[in-house]
Amino acid sequence: MPAPRAREQPRVPGERQPLLPRGARGPRRWRRAAGAAVLLVEMLERAAFFGVTANLVLYLNSTNFNWTGEQATRAALVFLGASYLLAPVGGWLADVYLGRYRAVALSLLLYLAASGLLPATAFPDGRSSFCGEMPASPLGPACPSAGCPRSSPSPYCAPVLYAGLLLLGLAASSVRSNLTSFGADQVMDLGRDATRRFFNWFYWSINLGAVLSLLVVAFIQQNISFLLGYSIPVGCVGLAFFIFLFATPVFITKPPTGSQVSSMLKLALQNCCPQLWQRHSARDRQRARVLADQRSPQPGASPQEDITNFQVLVKILPVMVTLVPYWMVYFQMQSTYVLQGLHLHIPNIFPANPANISVSLRAQGSSYTIPEAWLLLANVVVVLILVPLKDRLIDPLLLRCKLLPSALQKMALGMFFGFTSVIVAGVLEMERLHYIHHNETVSQQIGEVLYNAAPLSIWWQIPQYLLIGISEIFASIPGLEFAYSEAPRSMQGAIMGIFFCLSGVGSLLGSSLVALLSLPGGWLHCPKDFGNINNCRMDLYFFLLAGIQAVTALLFVWIAGRYERASQGPASHSCFSRDRG
Repeated sequence: MPAPRAREQPRVPGERQPLLPRGARGPRRWRRAAGAAVLLVEMLERAAFFGVTANLVLYLNSTNFNWTGEQATRAALVFLGASYLLAPVGGWLADVYLGRYRAVALSLLLYLAASGLLPATAFPDGRSSFCGEMPASPLGPACPSAGCPRSSPSPYCAPVLYAGLLLLGLAASSVRSNLTSFGADQVMDLGRDATRRFFNWFYWSINLGAVLSLLVVAFIQQNISFLLGYSIPVGCVGLAFFIFLFATPVFITKPPTGSQVSSMLKLALQNCCPQLWQRHSARDRQRARVLADQRSPQPGASPQEDITNFQVLVKILPVMVTLVPYWMVYFQMQSTYVLQGLHLHIPNIFPANPANISVSLRAQGSSYTIPEAWLLLANVVVVLILVPLKDRLIDPLLLRCKLLPSALQKMALGMFFGFTSVIVAGVLEMERLHYIHHNETVSQQIGEVLYNAAPLSIWWQIPQYLLIGISEIFASIPGLEFAYSEAPRSMQGAIMGIFFCLSGVGSLLGSSLVALLSLPGGWLHCPKDFGNINNCRMDLYFFLLAGIQAVTALLFVWIAGRYERASQGPASHSCFSRDRG
């Protein structure tokens, strides 16, 4: 392989090669070591992320803060949205100012500081230091009579927690947008097959981190202590930061190369607001004449390439935007699905009295309940099983039969599975409310909170988690494939950032819908039922999401059909194929 000689010299000015000496087999060994370090950092970061999100609703709904169900759900959706919505910010900072190595290192440092807020507020002295004393508004059961309406209190410690969660979301999004491409840089010299294998293992590292976090951290948070449970993610981030710094000598680091975001914004301004663009360009020409002698030529795309890239972006964006309602459905898995599960019968692990599990749940201090967050494992496990099965068996078979669907067709199928998941959740919620309205409830204590749950087993939630996992395989993964393959090489990072950003938009729209329906008269407005959702109509919320998903899925099919027909045309092919990466 002629690559070793090429690897001896940096490819771009400012690129730093590994510092460690190399023998005959050195390059491959150190490239693999660098790739393994990146995978380990990603696994630990994902373990920390899922450790934060898995029981965030339960944490805010606990007696530590006494947030209502809809307030806790809204906060979880805002955090999930920010962790995706802010991805272009981290990518832009890396491209323009920091470079990927420094961006990842600084993001992990911010991650470490922000994640420390959750264990700091998990004990009374820490809460009083950050938030002050909790207002006296006791958490009680449903209002005993119709004549005692109460308004929802303002959430305790909301400014501090929201600020911490937003900083945590910024750090997580920056790691997400930069660590993937930074890891690919480490193995790129080993050939295309090595890069493909790296992405496969990268995806598995994400899910392995999720499994470890959900099995261990979620159990500790729900059954032992939130202080210990939220200290483990801090330790994971600290270990990831140490490993990343320790592996610095074997990393290839590249300097910032600039971003085309400003060029795209200028072209958008030129097309949408020509008069404003003329005034802006006049100022730019005057500034250019003043500073002409002080400037050195800047490398970058030509104006013609900027126009071509802008046309590609305009073509791709409608496809990606119509995927936003799918993300509204997808993020219910870590918000309203969790809230619904807390109001279903959760059995004990090693119950002391199987004939009366809910009573023993309160009486036996040594009896542990199955963490509600464990149901997320259904999503993770189905992804871990089906991805290699699809890659090695199903896709090759369909390819031989010439029946392999395109990425856009897979995305439409993923929307269908997301639609069925939220329909199943709505039907289960209808059945749960049927038991509640007939006063068939069981009292179960989860952590320090007493929930009035329906006697339906929590295992009835497994189908909706499995369906959302299948939808992820057909919508999320092909969505990444579409964004990467259809983008020009010079804009792949920007368009991948837009893809993650739009998924965050979906989560924030879901949070906004929850807030809207929690207003007086809304389906999720139940002020008589603090700590529970038994007077809410979450089933109608699920069916509304299903309707939004169905309508936009039809719109997606129409837009995707037009896109594929245009892409097959000779004019489109000659215009865009030259710059595809």
